[in-house]
Amino acid sequence: MRILGLDYGTKTVGVALSDPLGITAQAVETISRKDENKLRKTCARIEALIEEYGVEKIVLGLPKHMNNDIGDRAIKSMEFGEMLTRRTGLEVVMWDERLTTKEANRTLMESKVRRENRKKYVDQIAAVFILQGYLDSLPKA
Repeated sequence: MRILGLDYGTKTVGVALSDPLGITAQAVETISRKDENKLRKTCARIEALIEEYGVEKIVLGLPKHMNNDIGDRAIKSMEFGEMLTRRTGLEVVMWDERLTTKEANRTLMESKVRRENRKKYVDQIAAVFILQGYLDSLPKA
């Protein structure tokens, strides 16, 4: 079963995908949009990836505050998750994504990725961390 991991942001959505066994997460791409509220093409691309890879579940990052409160970004993520459920019919699991972007930036810095190139990859890497956290939480058969 393939699982799609998403890091939903104001202008981008980082995308990661599990292997067929659900053990590891790999970066796929970053979907960009000009306006935060223009989601038609973003959703169409996600639906195309679901079709292409036979995805059966979506894990969407939930950006809680450090004190565990739900803020505006988390509310927008939950609304996006509800829209994905309606559009795809798939289960959307909301996954705590605190510090994943910081961790993604640190990983890119340690990998010696140039500063100007980091922006291209940071959302994908954050999506990998979100999805991998979820995969690691699943009971192993």
